[in-house]
Amino acid sequence: MLTDKLQEIEEKYDQITKDMADPSNLSNHSVRRRLGKERNRLEPLAIKAKQYRNLEKEIQETKNMLEDEEFKEMAKEELTGLKKKEMILEQDLTAMILAESEEDENRDIIMEIRAGTGGDESTLFAADMFRMYTKYAQSQGWKPEIMNSNPTGIGGFKEIIFALEGEGVYGKLKFESGVHRVQRVPATESSGRIHTSAVTVAVLPEMDDVEVDMSPNDLRVDVFRSSGPGGQSVNTTDSAVRITHLPTGLVVTCQDEKSQHKNKAKALRVLKARLQARAKEEQDSQIAEDRRRQVGSGDRSEKIRTYNFPQNRVTDHRIGLTLHKLETILEGEIDGIVSALAANEQAERLKKAS
Repeated sequence: MLTDKLQEIEEKYDQITKDMADPSNLSNHSVRRRLGKERNRLEPLAIKAKQYRNLEKEIQETKNMLEDEEFKEMAKEELTGLKKKEMILEQDLTAMILAESEEDENRDIIMEIRAGTGGDESTLFAADMFRMYTKYAQSQGWKPEIMNSNPTGIGGFKEIIFALEGEGVYGKLKFESGVHRVQRVPATESSGRIHTSAVTVAVLPEMDDVEVDMSPNDLRVDVFRSSGPGGQSVNTTDSAVRITHLPTGLVVTCQDEKSQHKNKAKALRVLKARLQARAKEEQDSQIAEDRRRQVGSGDRSEKIRTYNFPQNRVTDHRIGLTLHKLETILEGEIDGIVSALAANEQAERLKKAS
């Protein structure tokens, strides 16, 4: 309901205003700046919400006048004008709420692709997915940067983590989080049997409005020699870096760069994104529930999308979309899927805001 959403916005605005006046926050520059930014973002909506609440009160008072014969006709005429104002204000508020929901659309992201069930075939599909996303990124003018990878000797990836920077990155790729299932005949399958495997994809927006604790005292940094497929050493120096965030147990490893300094910088960036994602989830239990449901454990049964090679078919199970052009999709032409998912989310937002 719109009224519930507006009440939520007003309460949040009032709480932030109180927090800004709290003496314990006045001396903390980063907290004060974050609260000020959030308050400025919510202020136009809070003002409109108050106008809407006052208009609703005026409409109710005018309706009460309909019971008085002396003022009945005048009240009818006034009510018509007030209803028009209400409709216009509702349209304005709905548009503002949708725009507020889209605030994070332009954030850069870190994508994590991991092999799930399916053995070697799963690692090969992880490589296919990475290629698909990087080709799509190139078509959008985005800048990809590999943060860490764990390649296999057959050309696949057990895991690959990469950053994407550019206009509208998060808005377009946020729907990719989840289990992606592939059905195809592996090159090593002599009998022609279709094999089913899966990979998991996580999309982490690089947030700047969620405070995370990255105290050096909470980090354990280990260095070691980089290794390639099969564990063979690919570097003669201890350039690979593993960072453990002791309070949460989160571990990030980066070894793609020859420089220890560069690997550490990348590892810290990935760790921060993961901590921010966790903090954001803790702020909103629904987001946490959605993320667990979408990404899951990597089991095939939890799929959000299926790539079926024999039928040249890609199906997104969340919206029931099926496209018979798998080859072009794996070449990075995923705009049809991205647009359909965005339209579906927009429709859901409109329902909630109305």
